[in-house]
Amino acid sequence: MNNTAQTPSTQAEAAAERFALRVTARLSSGTEALPYDISERLRASRMQALAKRKVTVPVRRTAPAAVVVNAGSTATLGRGGEGGGWWNALVSAVPLLALVVGLVVINIAQDERAANDVAEVDAALLTDDLPPAAYSDPGFVQFLKTSAQSN
Repeated sequence: MNNTAQTPSTQAEAAAERFALRVTARLSSGTEALPYDISERLRASRMQALAKRKVTVPVRRTAPAAVVVNAGSTATLGRGGEGGGWWNALVSAVPLLALVVGLVVINIAQDERAANDVAEVDAALLTDDLPPAAYSDPGFVQFLKTSAQSN
């Protein structure tokens, strides 16, 4: 019994394999006339190409697993199965919720730190011997420069 019902991907793979065999036969036929150094470089290139050749082995899955789905120039991580709509959405939202809570906590901590820094400067200005208006006086800056040079 002849099994001629092949899928398009199987036909394409078979055609690609036949083409590869024809190309290699054609390239191999002219190598006898080449100098030794060139034929050795070609042999090394062939070995590299064979090492990089991808071998696909069909894998049988028993349970849905996380797979990377390639959609053009982007890749997303998704589950192999289609079921569990609201449960998958809930589980997917947990890391996003944790990220948002973390960002809010960091923002609150930074705001509090900035307020404490401003309060320290204000307390230092108010408890100092000089009035705050002295710091904005241009003559006071000159006084600080001359007093720093004399010390």
